[in-house]
Order: sequence, then structure tokens, then C-alpha cells
Amino acid sequence: MIALAEPEADAHYVVCHGYDGYDTNLPLSEALKDDVLLAHTVDGAPLLPEHGGPVRVITPQLYAWKGAKWIKRLELLAEDRRGFWEQRGYSNTAHPWRNDRYSR
Repeated sequence: MIALAEPEADAHYVVCHGYDGYDTNLPLSEALKDDVLLAHTVDGAPLLPEHGGPVRVITPQLYAWKGAKWIKRLELLAEDRRGFWEQRGYSNTAHPWRNDRYSR
């Protein structure tokens, strides 16, 4: 989806904003990986709110706080801006295989 928007050349980060006020940041290089999903349907039906609908981000290679639910807006940025949990001490990169759970 982001590729279809034809982002400016200086866009290097995406912030996912949810209807509930939650936000999380991702490097654009992570967001564009083949296994990252913007899910809006399941089995042909709209994704229900109890499962993160209308849209949820699934980031299988990162810790779950990087996969936001109830998405209302994606914001492309030139500079990184930490999201809800990243501002509270969680890792900004969130790689589980590196045990990268908390900020250093």
C-alpha cells in the first residue's frame, strides 16, 4: 500500500496511528518487508474491531507493540518519531531474535 502512495524520497519512517490514540513507529525498510501486512479482511469479511479492525498492522519479524490495531492513518516521515511504547522505554527497533525488548 505504501509503495502505491509513491512516498517522497526523504520518507524513511512510518508512524501508524490508531483510533484509540495509540501510535507506533517503523523504519520504512521494515514496513515494506514482504511479510508485513495491513489487514482489513479475514475470510472475505471486514476485520472486526475485537481483532483490530478496521485495519491492523502485522509485523511478524518484530515484537507485537510494533503491530498496531484500529489503524486510522499512516504517516510517512523523514525523521524517526518514537511511538507510545518506545517513549516509555521499550526498544525502538524491537527485534525479538536479538532480545531487543527495552531501550538501552
